[in-house]
Amino acid sequence: MKRFTCDELVELLTAYLEDALDQPSRDGVQAHLSCCEGCERYFGQFRATITALGDQPPEKLSADVRDRLMSAFREHHRS
Repeated sequence: MKRFTCDELVELLTAYLEDALDQPSRDGVQAHLSCCEGCERYFGQFRATITALGDQPPEKLSADVRDRLMSAFREHHRS
């Protein structure tokens, strides 16, 4: 099983959700999420965002929603 840092895990989440990782990488992501509260919370927020937006292209979002999302992503990268 591969071991990932928090930064590496964040980069892999989209591939993880799209089932595009090999099994050792998937196992590593799952192991990290099970023992890292911060990444588990981030993953939950990431999935909630995807669920809320659905397949809507970014240009179809209202300006307010785009601004709030971009603000949340900027804030996350600062912390």
